[in-house]
Amino acid sequence: MEKKKARILIVDDEEDILLSLKFFLSQHFTDVTTENNPFQLPRHLRNGEFDLIMLDMNFRKGDTSGKDGMMWLEKTIELKPDAQVIMITAYADVKTAVKCVKIGALDFIEKPWRNERLLTTLLKSLELSQSRKKVKTLEEKKQTLSNDLDQPFGEIIGESQAIKQVFSMVEKVAKTDANVLILGENGTGKELVARAIHRQSQRSNEVFISVDLGAIPETLFGSELFGHKKGAFTDAKVDRAGRFEIASGGSLFLDEIGNLSLPLQAKLLTALQSRQVQRIGANEPINIDIRLICATNKPLYDMVGEGNFRQDLVYRINTVEIKLPPLRQRQSDIPLLIDHYLKIYTRKYQRPTLTLKKETIKQLQAYGWPGNIRELRHAVERAVILAEDRELTISDFIQQGENNSRNGKKAGEPESYNLADLESWAIRKVLTHHGGNISKAADELGLTRAALYRRMDKYGL
Repeated sequence: MEKKKARILIVDDEEDILLSLKFFLSQHFTDVTTENNPFQLPRHLRNGEFDLIMLDMNFRKGDTSGKDGMMWLEKTIELKPDAQVIMITAYADVKTAVKCVKIGALDFIEKPWRNERLLTTLLKSLELSQSRKKVKTLEEKKQTLSNDLDQPFGEIIGESQAIKQVFSMVEKVAKTDANVLILGENGTGKELVARAIHRQSQRSNEVFISVDLGAIPETLFGSELFGHKKGAFTDAKVDRAGRFEIASGGSLFLDEIGNLSLPLQAKLLTALQSRQVQRIGANEPINIDIRLICATNKPLYDMVGEGNFRQDLVYRINTVEIKLPPLRQRQSDIPLLIDHYLKIYTRKYQRPTLTLKKETIKQLQAYGWPGNIRELRHAVERAVILAEDRELTISDFIQQGENNSRNGKKAGEPESYNLADLESWAIRKVLTHHGGNISKAADELGLTRAALYRRMDKYGL
């Protein structure tokens, strides 16, 4: 029989009891620790986590009052408020047992015990212990989410004038139901801004649905956004609601809207104008009530002039337009961002002693960061992982060769700061770094595999 994964601590002054319990319980549980001196209990609690603690009621010969056991139970709960304790007693004193349960014990067992009943008691107590831990974890997550909601801009870090203007725009538009178009280069935090708008809106208690339009194949666009009925096509084995329907009542964020083809733009415009969607294979339309937020890194107005984007759709999606500044235009925020990500990754990779000189921070501020905040975040993570010394230097953040001058440009930089050149350069650079591995490259660039393939095709890579 496979042992159940659990850490159990047994505290009893009788060696025979400890040996007997350890021999039996070790056959059923992965980790059983014994202790005959109750004064060592605090040490065990400080040094380890236990799923269950079995605690004797009496530790002095001739004493049957249970006072020692209750004292150590209270001490245990004081040190570990969420400790799960089962009392061990040689006397069936119901009043004492009830007192222990009121203090915080899960249950009690009597000496001598029957192995079957003992195992049943422990298994039930362990199940209850794990349930309580899950509830506590959920409560902590709920509290964290609640605290996040109290922070109007969450992880949008910055104090520069450029980002303050974004904060101001978000605060003004959030309380309305106006459609919002967020413009900005890759990695500037467009989705974070969209979430901040939702968090401060009248719909904050409803859902926020994010859709990467660049990752949806054209053949699946209707099914993904509008849903389908069972049997509508070969793989439609069940009825399925689309993203518009799921987001109804809340906010719908359409990222990379500039990637839509003209036929798909027409379908989207129809849904937005009628405020209705119709599942593929269905006869009746479904009314929708959404707050629409869109984002793109593409020059939509140039695309309108070139006939690649519908002007009426632009008017529909940008009642209010928010432009996110690239990182090179908010250099004063770079130290704040570095400090934020350094705290995250030194904790994640258990490297709390890493430090950073002011001179290195100044050098990082001077770098162009074509990949914006996303590139900075990856650079900090890479530096924390690979740094050989406690003090981080510029070479830990910027890969070798990027600081070498060549014809007035840094080695490896694009020929211009045209957005298309920057994007093409970033893709080539990351693909080379990962040896052509599409999955890893897409992950570092913050794209889906499908979106990366489309860009590679666009730039002939």
